Amino acid sequence: MSTATPSTARRLSLAGALRLGRPSDIWFKPACSVVAAVAPPNLTLLALGRLDLAMYTMAGSLCALYGHNRPYPARARTLARVILGMVGGLAVALVAASLTTDAVALVTVGALMAAVQKVLCDATRVGPPGNVVLTFISSASLFAPQTLGQVPGHVGLALAAGAWAWLVGMAPGLLRPHGPERRATAHALNAAAAYADAAHADTRGTGAGHDRTRAAAAAAVQAAWQTLLATGTRTDRTRRALEHLVVRAEVALAAPADADPTLLRGWARALRGTGRVPRVAGADDDLLGIDAELSVPQRPLWRRLGPLTPLAARTALGCALAGYASLALGVGRPYWALVTAASLYQANVTLTWSRGVQRVVGNLLGVLVFAAVVPLAHLHPAALVLCCLAFNFGAEALIGRNYWLGSVCVTPMALLVTEFARTQDAGQLITERVVDTLVGALVGFGTAVVVTNRRAGDRIEHALTAVERAREQAARLLAGEQPAPRALEAARRTLAAALADLRATADAASGEWWQRALPQERVVLAEQSGHRTLAATVRRQGTHSWDGARTTEDVRP
Repeated sequence: MSTATPSTARRLSLAGALRLGRPSDIWFKPACSVVAAVAPPNLTLLALGRLDLAMYTMAGSLCALYGHNRPYPARARTLARVILGMVGGLAVALVAASLTTDAVALVTVGALMAAVQKVLCDATRVGPPGNVVLTFISSASLFAPQTLGQVPGHVGLALAAGAWAWLVGMAPGLLRPHGPERRATAHALNAAAAYADAAHADTRGTGAGHDRTRAAAAAAVQAAWQTLLATGTRTDRTRRALEHLVVRAEVALAAPADADPTLLRGWARALRGTGRVPRVAGADDDLLGIDAELSVPQRPLWRRLGPLTPLAARTALGCALAGYASLALGVGRPYWALVTAASLYQANVTLTWSRGVQRVVGNLLGVLVFAAVVPLAHLHPAALVLCCLAFNFGAEALIGRNYWLGSVCVTPMALLVTEFARTQDAGQLITERVVDTLVGALVGFGTAVVVTNRRAGDRIEHALTAVERAREQAARLLAGEQPAPRALEAARRTLAAALADLRATADAASGEWWQRALPQERVVLAEQSGHRTLAATVRRQGTHSWDGARTTEDVRP
């Protein structure tokens, strides 16, 4: 039986969108990295008297914002791809700017590039800050005066700064080579402990808080596995010890009543810093099925792009209309409206509304900060560079608490960057930024409402089918007298992954607009039966006894 989705309009709140969260565990890492990546190129250009070239070096420097949650072998690949994508987008924009000055044509090119950047970032799960930085650089470059002869030199500056950003991003690995894996594992252990506490308090497991805690724990465990498996190797003893701990978090998620929250939190605390990694005693068989999982080929990129077609259409149309509206109002920098629209688009309309509110509030407060700081920045070019560096740090330090708070620093930074080439009228900059923010937000959100994602319901059906098949497979194995340990473990892991995907898919679809009723009751029943089967599977596996896990040894990092 299907039930109608609750009205999205009821969830388009203002207070919820602006509520501050806790800062990220590693808020200082991207903040320090972006300063370390931006400062040397900008100070060098300042010494040479060529701050007008800073826009091109910043294209490469800002790549240091990416990949901070990835293990270093995977981070090296991710940063390289981001740098190539950034430089490629910059090259396309500069060539377009050198071939035409027609603003409508340039806005159209910018909108198409924004859509490509959005779907590629989502399909590859590149992580924050996602497509926004790429779109900001490429869109701004479309309106930079340019000749074809200048393009190679400007692209070369971006590539050189990108190489420096790659070194900055990889440098922490010299001191803490397993830092990202340790953090992801600790987060999974703490989330599993919180779920075990909730399960002990709510023995029936029917409370809404219980369900939210379970979903958060499942997401944390899946994120930890993705982090650990992203390296593609299992020969490292420290990484294998972390895998054993993630298995324990996964087992606690499957059978929370049997778990020991105190033990889980103790393991998580031991992962802080560079100390020894706890090694679970008697866990030799915990990792059955992981080698098989590593051998499964990744889904082709074209298959991951298919479900993102509605999002691509939203982005392309919304950015184009926002840019055209800005041009119609006579604003000299239509790319601001284009970037505002591009920054809004999230997994569904509800999240897009929240991002729109955050963007508008952050930008309006940001222009006030710019008005207060611009007299200081105009004192000397060095003051201008230092102000930009300070706002770079502040943006990354604050954006983890809420997007609007980070935007309070991003907005004055973006306005100051426009003054690297020449000093401009502050009042005009503020007026145009406010107009473009409002235009981009209104047009962008309106497009999200009109261009609906009809595939959201189909994805729920596929996720439900995957859960039902995985549960049936696990149940068949449980019905046997002596199921093969490797097959049982593989079935348990497949079912756990399917349940996590179902919850994420249902959350995304429930925030969509104008679609058929979602099978909410089927989702709830599938989750309940799936988690019961998981618990039965864990209890059947003797290697997952918590009594044997209490004795721990240490592995040197």
